[in-house]
Amino acid sequence: MAHHAERSQVRRVVISSVIGATIEWYDFFLYGVVAGIVFNKLYFPAGDPLVSTLLAYATFAVGFIARPLGGVIFGHFGDRIGRKSMLILTLMIMGVSTVLIGLVPTYDRIGLWAPVALLLLRVAQGIGLGGEWGGAVLMAYEFAPQKERGFYASIPQMGLSIGLCLASGVVALLSALLTDAQFMAWGWRVGFLLSGLMVFVGLYIRLNVKESPEFAEVKRRNRQTDLPFADMMRRYPGNILKGMGARYIDGVFFNVFGVFVISWLTQSVNVSRGQALGGVMAAAIIMCFFIPYFGRMSDRLGRTRVYFWGAIVSGISAFPAFWLMMGSGGDPLVLWLSIIIPFGIFYAAVYGPEAALFCELFDTRVRYTGISFVYQFSGIFASGITPMIATVLVRAGDGSPWYVCGYVLFSGLVSAWCAKAIQSHIVRNQQAAAYTAAPPA
Repeated sequence: MAHHAERSQVRRVVISSVIGATIEWYDFFLYGVVAGIVFNKLYFPAGDPLVSTLLAYATFAVGFIARPLGGVIFGHFGDRIGRKSMLILTLMIMGVSTVLIGLVPTYDRIGLWAPVALLLLRVAQGIGLGGEWGGAVLMAYEFAPQKERGFYASIPQMGLSIGLCLASGVVALLSALLTDAQFMAWGWRVGFLLSGLMVFVGLYIRLNVKESPEFAEVKRRNRQTDLPFADMMRRYPGNILKGMGARYIDGVFFNVFGVFVISWLTQSVNVSRGQALGGVMAAAIIMCFFIPYFGRMSDRLGRTRVYFWGAIVSGISAFPAFWLMMGSGGDPLVLWLSIIIPFGIFYAAVYGPEAALFCELFDTRVRYTGISFVYQFSGIFASGITPMIATVLVRAGDGSPWYVCGYVLFSGLVSAWCAKAIQSHIVRNQQAAAYTAAPPA
């Protein structure tokens, strides 16, 4: 009976985490999807389309710059007060800022205040998501049985693919139902306003879960650290660097195939916006199944082994993927497969085991701060500036994507090397633990 109640609580926590994470990622990626097709025209008008697109992507990047701040703030209180209360607060911040983005007047209406308002609200989004991701995966990880932590921690990761699917799907549906003039005039705002309804659902579910048992035990013993961030930096500097390096391919690959590719296909390959969004959305659906699959594989084969090969294969796959996109000739099947296989399957081998891999770099007292900082700070260079880098690399290559593919491969090699370094760290820790536990000769 007790075992059944425990399993029931684990399921409730996991469902709460994945729904909350879905809402947060939907809000965050909706901005990215719209940035290259709407904001560059309505909020950042310029004589050169490249300049306006780069300005729109710059505000997209600002959200990633704000995310480490949110990670440190909410990580601090999550390690001091508790995981659950921080998750409720981050969801509210994210939802309110997203709804307000849908209400900001255009540049023609209020001039410079329009991009300024977008910038400030994007910062609020970044702060909210900065605290959300760490808390969501941490609750699932700390509630899960010891031998299934990779699987359970991977389930909230599905929030990324579901959120991207919803964001792309809403924009694609609105694009199909409305004329271009209607979509640009008011249709794009609908997706942002929908977030308000989703937040109420997420808050209701999150209010009905318990605190993490591992943190509850730390709190019961009054063993919280006074300054989690300082403690983390002092005790785990090597783990922080290895984690950020391992995260590189995740941020680069996702933003090349989930954000940049939409504007590149519409501008360079003359693919319709709906077709490009449809390919990304189909990949996100497939990803929902492969993220927990690779999370489970990490429990059986080892986190770093699955992550290493996921990083290598993902990095290499950019070349055939873009080659197929360029040669698709408008064939939807070829176009979609060139996105689905690398993005929906190969990338999941990285993103599935990632949460548990990062959780195992830190102890319970600084874990919220640690995983949030590693994931969010590395997101500045791994994720936030990737669409801008890709845009510049395409221009440098006279419209060809091969420099972008080279950048993706480089990030994959860096992450694979860091995964190997993490494995060496884990082996040394296991050997030290075995030596300490051994009886004296």
